[in-house]
Amino acid sequence: MRGIVVACGAAADLPARLGDVPLVHAGPRPGKAEIDSLLGEHDRLVVLGSDADLAAVVVRLMRRELLPGVSVGFVATEPASRVAAHWRLPSDPDEAFALAWKGTDAEISLVRDDTGGVLLGHATLRDVKGQAYCDEQVAFDGSVSGIEVAPDDSGVTARITRGKLLKRSSTFRGRAFQLGCVPTSSLVIDGVPQVRAITRRTWYRHTADLRAVRG
Repeated sequence: MRGIVVACGAAADLPARLGDVPLVHAGPRPGKAEIDSLLGEHDRLVVLGSDADLAAVVVRLMRRELLPGVSVGFVATEPASRVAAHWRLPSDPDEAFALAWKGTDAEISLVRDDTGGVLLGHATLRDVKGQAYCDEQVAFDGSVSGIEVAPDDSGVTARITRGKLLKRSSTFRGRAFQLGCVPTSSLVIDGVPQVRAITRRTWYRHTADLRAVRG
């Protein structure tokens, strides 16, 4: 294995505990300039950082069409990491790193969107008026108080919440979730609020899986 650790943003103070492993530092949500030079040389990337940092690295793998040849490990620096929970990673950083560096990878479904991004943890919206479909099934038509979209083993899962005081939730699963709505600025993807208002967004299972090192 030719692996390397990518320490992103606030993870810059963690590598001292990792021992003698190849390591590079990167900014938060690293892009093409920081990641692409690593991709031809290594077949395992271990990302230390937030869910959004990991997503940024996976985007580069997807755009370079290198997902089949590179395994991805993750050491979360945020206690509330949805990716760490979904991947069943140890909460202890040393144990998480040992798994990420030496563990066996497995193919899992990768969820992307129609803007070229990926979704690894979850996306949320609040107070949405519009219509949504999960595959061919209507998820809602009208107003809802909340939407949560996340990856699952087969593709996408979407939880729709109605009501303010007496909340009622419905869950839909499929390969794609399509949303059309009046303009909303409430979209948060992997912990990052989106700057621009949206009127539509689609999340769907990518044609290639992600080789993830998970518990």
